[in-house]
Amino acid sequence: MALLLSACGTPQPDHQRFEPASLYERRDADAVADDRDIEADIYEELNDDETLQGQAHVNVNAYNGAVLVTGEAATIEVRNKIIGLIRVVDNVKRVNNNIAVAYPSDAASRAHDVQINRRITAALEQIRTLPDFNSSQVKVVTENAVVYLMGLVHRAEGAVVVNVVRHQPDVKKIITVFEYLD
Repeated sequence: MALLLSACGTPQPDHQRFEPASLYERRDADAVADDRDIEADIYEELNDDETLQGQAHVNVNAYNGAVLVTGEAATIEVRNKIIGLIRVVDNVKRVNNNIAVAYPSDAASRAHDVQINRRITAALEQIRTLPDFNSSQVKVVTENAVVYLMGLVHRAEGAVVVNVVRHQPDVKKIITVFEYLD
């Protein structure tokens, strides 16, 4: 069994590299590109380490230099090795380690997480009460029905987002990894 890694984005051709992902993106184009590079560099580091093969299922999401690491590792030592490799990647400002010490999740659990993510994304798109807010400003990551929320938001926006997510079915827990603008 191989190290199972997941990426949230697809590599962009160089001519698209410096265009923000969304009209509503609060990060500048360089930060968006840096986050893509951080994710790619981390996956490369993890895939190059043969001692990790078959030992973990890892998801990596970067937002404004903050890296959220979710998934499962077979042992504490494997988890620590993964985090150690991530900490030395260029432009990583902070690592949020949410790797559980457990066997890698199965396909059914991951499919359920995708469904939860879709429902949350659709619910966030319905928020109309916040000026200057767009749901694309929040990155939603779901792992084992735990929902992680990332983004550059105002505290009022974060509170509304958490409240919306709280009312979605099958959500076990909500963890915010927001960077607040106020």
